[in-house]
Amino acid sequence: MKCAVPGWASRAGNFARAFTLLEVMVALMIFFMAIFAILGTVTRSLGAARSLQQKFPDIDALGAEIIMTMKTNKLEEGSADGDFGDLYPGYNWRRDINLKATNGLFQVDFIIQSSRGRQRVEWTNSILVWDTRWSSFGRRP
Repeated sequence: MKCAVPGWASRAGNFARAFTLLEVMVALMIFFMAIFAILGTVTRSLGAARSLQQKFPDIDALGAEIIMTMKTNKLEEGSADGDFGDLYPGYNWRRDINLKATNGLFQVDFIIQSSRGRQRVEWTNSILVWDTRWSSFGRRP
């Protein structure tokens, strides 16, 4: 049977070479799965980078402060506390100094506390410091 529309045979050949709806949908599904996987990875990476940029007080800096204080002043038993001001808002610190031995060996305990919302976080660190100005007989300088 001959076709009455001219050029019908040439259109049928082009139609056979086109993508089906199912092939297009599978391709789009694979494309969007890849996009969502990439977006999930980027989101996790940005969250990790954000958590690294959050400002937390450096507990070792408080220990360095004690060492620097010892160079100019004598170390004595007692407690001190305070906050970090505008540098770390919402964080408080406490320092307890206890004599551990009669030769001038002190234990210094640092505690940093933060209460953000309902969550309360506490970091502790202890160092031993030997004050050489104490005599070996246990007398204070």
